Amino acid sequence: MKYPENILEIAALQPDYMGFIFWEKSARYFDGVLPELPKSIQKTGVFVQETIPNILQKVNQYHLQAVQLHGNESVAYCTELQKTLPKNIQIIKVFSVLETFDFNALKPFEPLCDYFLFDTKGKLPGGNGTSFDWKMLENYPSTKPFFLSGGIGLDQMDAVSKILKTKLPVYAIDVNSKFETEPALKNKSRCLEAINTLNTYQHTNHKK
Repeated sequence: MKYPENILEIAALQPDYMGFIFWEKSARYFDGVLPELPKSIQKTGVFVQETIPNILQKVNQYHLQAVQLHGNESVAYCTELQKTLPKNIQIIKVFSVLETFDFNALKPFEPLCDYFLFDTKGKLPGGNGTSFDWKMLENYPSTKPFFLSGGIGLDQMDAVSKILKTKLPVYAIDVNSKFETEPALKNKSRCLEAINTLNTYQHTNHKK
């Protein structure tokens, strides 16, 4: 998210999380004024290979509740970040997935992150608008809850619902580029349709 009016428009739909990208090379780079949001929405700062002091500065400046690491941050880096951030700040570690992805690489990150996020490996750290082969998740060896991401649009909702029927610990569905009219400008009606579709599924299947 980037534009104040659009932020408030989407916030009215009560998403669980809203992301703000603090990577200057991104077309979605956020450096504006963040309007007051409902307390139920977790304000999430998205960072790529950022220094820990700069992350802490943004957390304090924008009163973020979550930090999403979208680069090649190491175990040592995540260890230091966990020690530095206030205990109530969630850490979401992103892993870009291709056919050769080794899920065993996740294990040392498990005690350092609250959630993983699986996105499609592409030219950019995120927002590439493409999906990876979700069948790969059948090899997921962890109980750590994760966000599912990667080019998810309205036409993927049926596929998403099938994944939610499995025993995989899917915590959240992360959407971005397929719901934009331009970078960082979200289409309210598309977002509402996605939320309603997922809420209908949750109520039908009693899975939060």
